Amino acid sequence: MRHPVLAGLASAAIGLASSAQAAQPVDLLIRHANVIDVRNGAMANDQLVAVRGGEIVGVAPDRNSAGYAASQTIDATGKFVIPGLWDMHVHFGGGEDLIQENRDLLPLYVANGITSVRDCAGDLADQVLAWRGQVARGELMGPTIYTSGPKLEGYKPIWKGTLEVGTKAEVDAALDKLQREKVDFVKITDNTIRPDIFLYAVREATRRGLKTSAHIPSAITVEQAVDAGLTSVEHMGYALKAGSSEEAQIASAFAAGRLTAEEATARAVATFDPATAKAAFRKMAAHGTFITPTLNGSKATTYLDQDDHKHDAYLAYIGPGLKKTYEWRIERAAKDDAKAIAARHERYAKSADLLPLLRDSGVTIIAGTDAGFLNSFNYPGIGLHDEMAIFVAHGLTPLQTLQAATLSGPKFFGSSDRYGAIEAGRVADILILDHNPLQDIAATRAIRGVVLRGRYFDRAALDQMMSSARSKVASAGAPAS
Repeated sequence: MRHPVLAGLASAAIGLASSAQAAQPVDLLIRHANVIDVRNGAMANDQLVAVRGGEIVGVAPDRNSAGYAASQTIDATGKFVIPGLWDMHVHFGGGEDLIQENRDLLPLYVANGITSVRDCAGDLADQVLAWRGQVARGELMGPTIYTSGPKLEGYKPIWKGTLEVGTKAEVDAALDKLQREKVDFVKITDNTIRPDIFLYAVREATRRGLKTSAHIPSAITVEQAVDAGLTSVEHMGYALKAGSSEEAQIASAFAAGRLTAEEATARAVATFDPATAKAAFRKMAAHGTFITPTLNGSKATTYLDQDDHKHDAYLAYIGPGLKKTYEWRIERAAKDDAKAIAARHERYAKSADLLPLLRDSGVTIIAGTDAGFLNSFNYPGIGLHDEMAIFVAHGLTPLQTLQAATLSGPKFFGSSDRYGAIEAGRVADILILDHNPLQDIAATRAIRGVVLRGRYFDRAALDQMMSSARSKVASAGAPAS
């Protein structure tokens, strides 16, 4: 007869063996976290988040932690977990001499919790396309990059690095090229492009299944661009234009040469009407048109008369060549007299105050900064936190602001099933915060750790990224020995 004590020990051993076998091997286990669902603001306390490879494979109450065998465990007691942030309007450029300075910006995004960026065209398209692939393959440290490649423009534009189009055949050829390069969306600007060619480019890109992002020519209305199928409007000034009770007349007068661009903008501001704006925004929402306000970049240059930014601490992270590109906008602003300064203040305030009306009309607001070359004191990385602060200051809640920075990007690219939530099956882009961002949006600045495509960077590693960037800038600015 089997001895009862021995039998009991044998049963216990079998049970332990079964438990060990049942434990799932994972690369990373975040424990005791407060997990925030940015879709609705719900928070689950004392949760575990399990990561294998670049994917979240489990989220559950922490009492289930024995079900995982982790290579690395993070204690997130008292911390708050949200999806990684997306900066949906950045630029890389300034010429081939600044390729390295632009590349050195990539870790600044990660160190500030930004795990994805949307490059909205510059003059380094080939390099950015290469970086996109290198980041995806794990060969280059940086956020996931989505890029338009070179932008579409008219003949002889002021912007470099464009595909110049003036006929439908040229638009077709440009779109063929972009599709061969497998761009993530198409960017179109309004400097010299003919209005009819602009609208054709939007319609044809849409017909081909491509997302579009644009500056809208002054000679057409925002409604015309929306009707053509434009996916996202870049910059809040166009929302202000859409709210003018005389938008069609202003567009017609500009097209006929009776108004300059500056005069058209001033008239749109003067004739802004809330009821007109609401109707225009509802139409945008019905068409699924997004808007990226990029208020942070506008704010910096709007108020240069009050803050010249010469003592900004973040300048230490920006290379000398990129800082040099800031001078263009600074010099333009310096030419404004008191009347022009007052006008730009009014225009900015009216634009920023449109956020609640856009929200209430159902338009999807995208968080993006316009950070990069040319855009003075609009800093890669920290700029997105400044943008989010502006959103809250002008009427959005912290949750709505988080949604603009975590959900709108995936929605634009049709990848909401892979991003924007802390749950199994999502890409493991994760922020661990010291404080609750639902209570104060500034909490997104207090980053304890970043998980980037499954790889964990603690506070010390993030600080090292910042320190390395600063050292490179200091070395570049040092006099030759």
